[in-house]
Amino acid sequence: MKLLRHLPNALTCGNLLCGCVGIVFTLHYSTGMAIWFVMLACVFDFFDGFAARMLKVTSPIGKELDSLADMVSFGALPAVTMFQMIDVISANNFIAYSSFSLAVFSALRLAKFNIDENQKDSFTGVPTPANALLSTSLVYLKEPWDMLISQDYFLVIIVAVSSFLLVSPWELFALKFKNFTWSDNKLRFTFLGLSVLLLAFWQIGALPFVILLYVLLSLLTRWVKI
Repeated sequence: MKLLRHLPNALTCGNLLCGCVGIVFTLHYSTGMAIWFVMLACVFDFFDGFAARMLKVTSPIGKELDSLADMVSFGALPAVTMFQMIDVISANNFIAYSSFSLAVFSALRLAKFNIDENQKDSFTGVPTPANALLSTSLVYLKEPWDMLISQDYFLVIIVAVSSFLLVSPWELFALKFKNFTWSDNKLRFTFLGLSVLLLAFWQIGALPFVILLYVLLSLLTRWVKI
């Protein structure tokens, strides 16, 4: 049983390892590999918290370790991926370095999250895993959207918007179900249903639109009650 107490931190280290290996694969093999490591990191990120709650073994070191792992997998890895994408197509030798604002603003997002006690049932700003999924899935965009990622200015705009969304003051809903009734979860079920349809049509290439849908639905609820 004593070994089980270390399971959540072990899973968090799995998250961190995904980020490290993902960076290596992105730099030496293909930017298309990054999304798979981000998705695997998301799995570890989900189950480390789940295991901690099930085993009732939360600790300050676990919280800090989780943020450090997220910084690598959902901050550094997307930044490196965007750097590679921009660097390959841009004639400007310096413009690609703008991508590292993703790492900087991810660090700010995680630091703010750690000291904010209000982000339980909702998030302030886009969570780093969602932002990482957006950045690393761009290479899988389908026609006619795929032509956009061949434009360096478009990718720089994506970096700028994503960086802002990480630390924006906007409140975004969390996919946490206290029950599974339609009346209490209309927004969540609507989002999941539309996301499934997008993924069925465009597979991984739908992820940027899924994240955009998440932001738009969250903002919509500020004016229209869903």
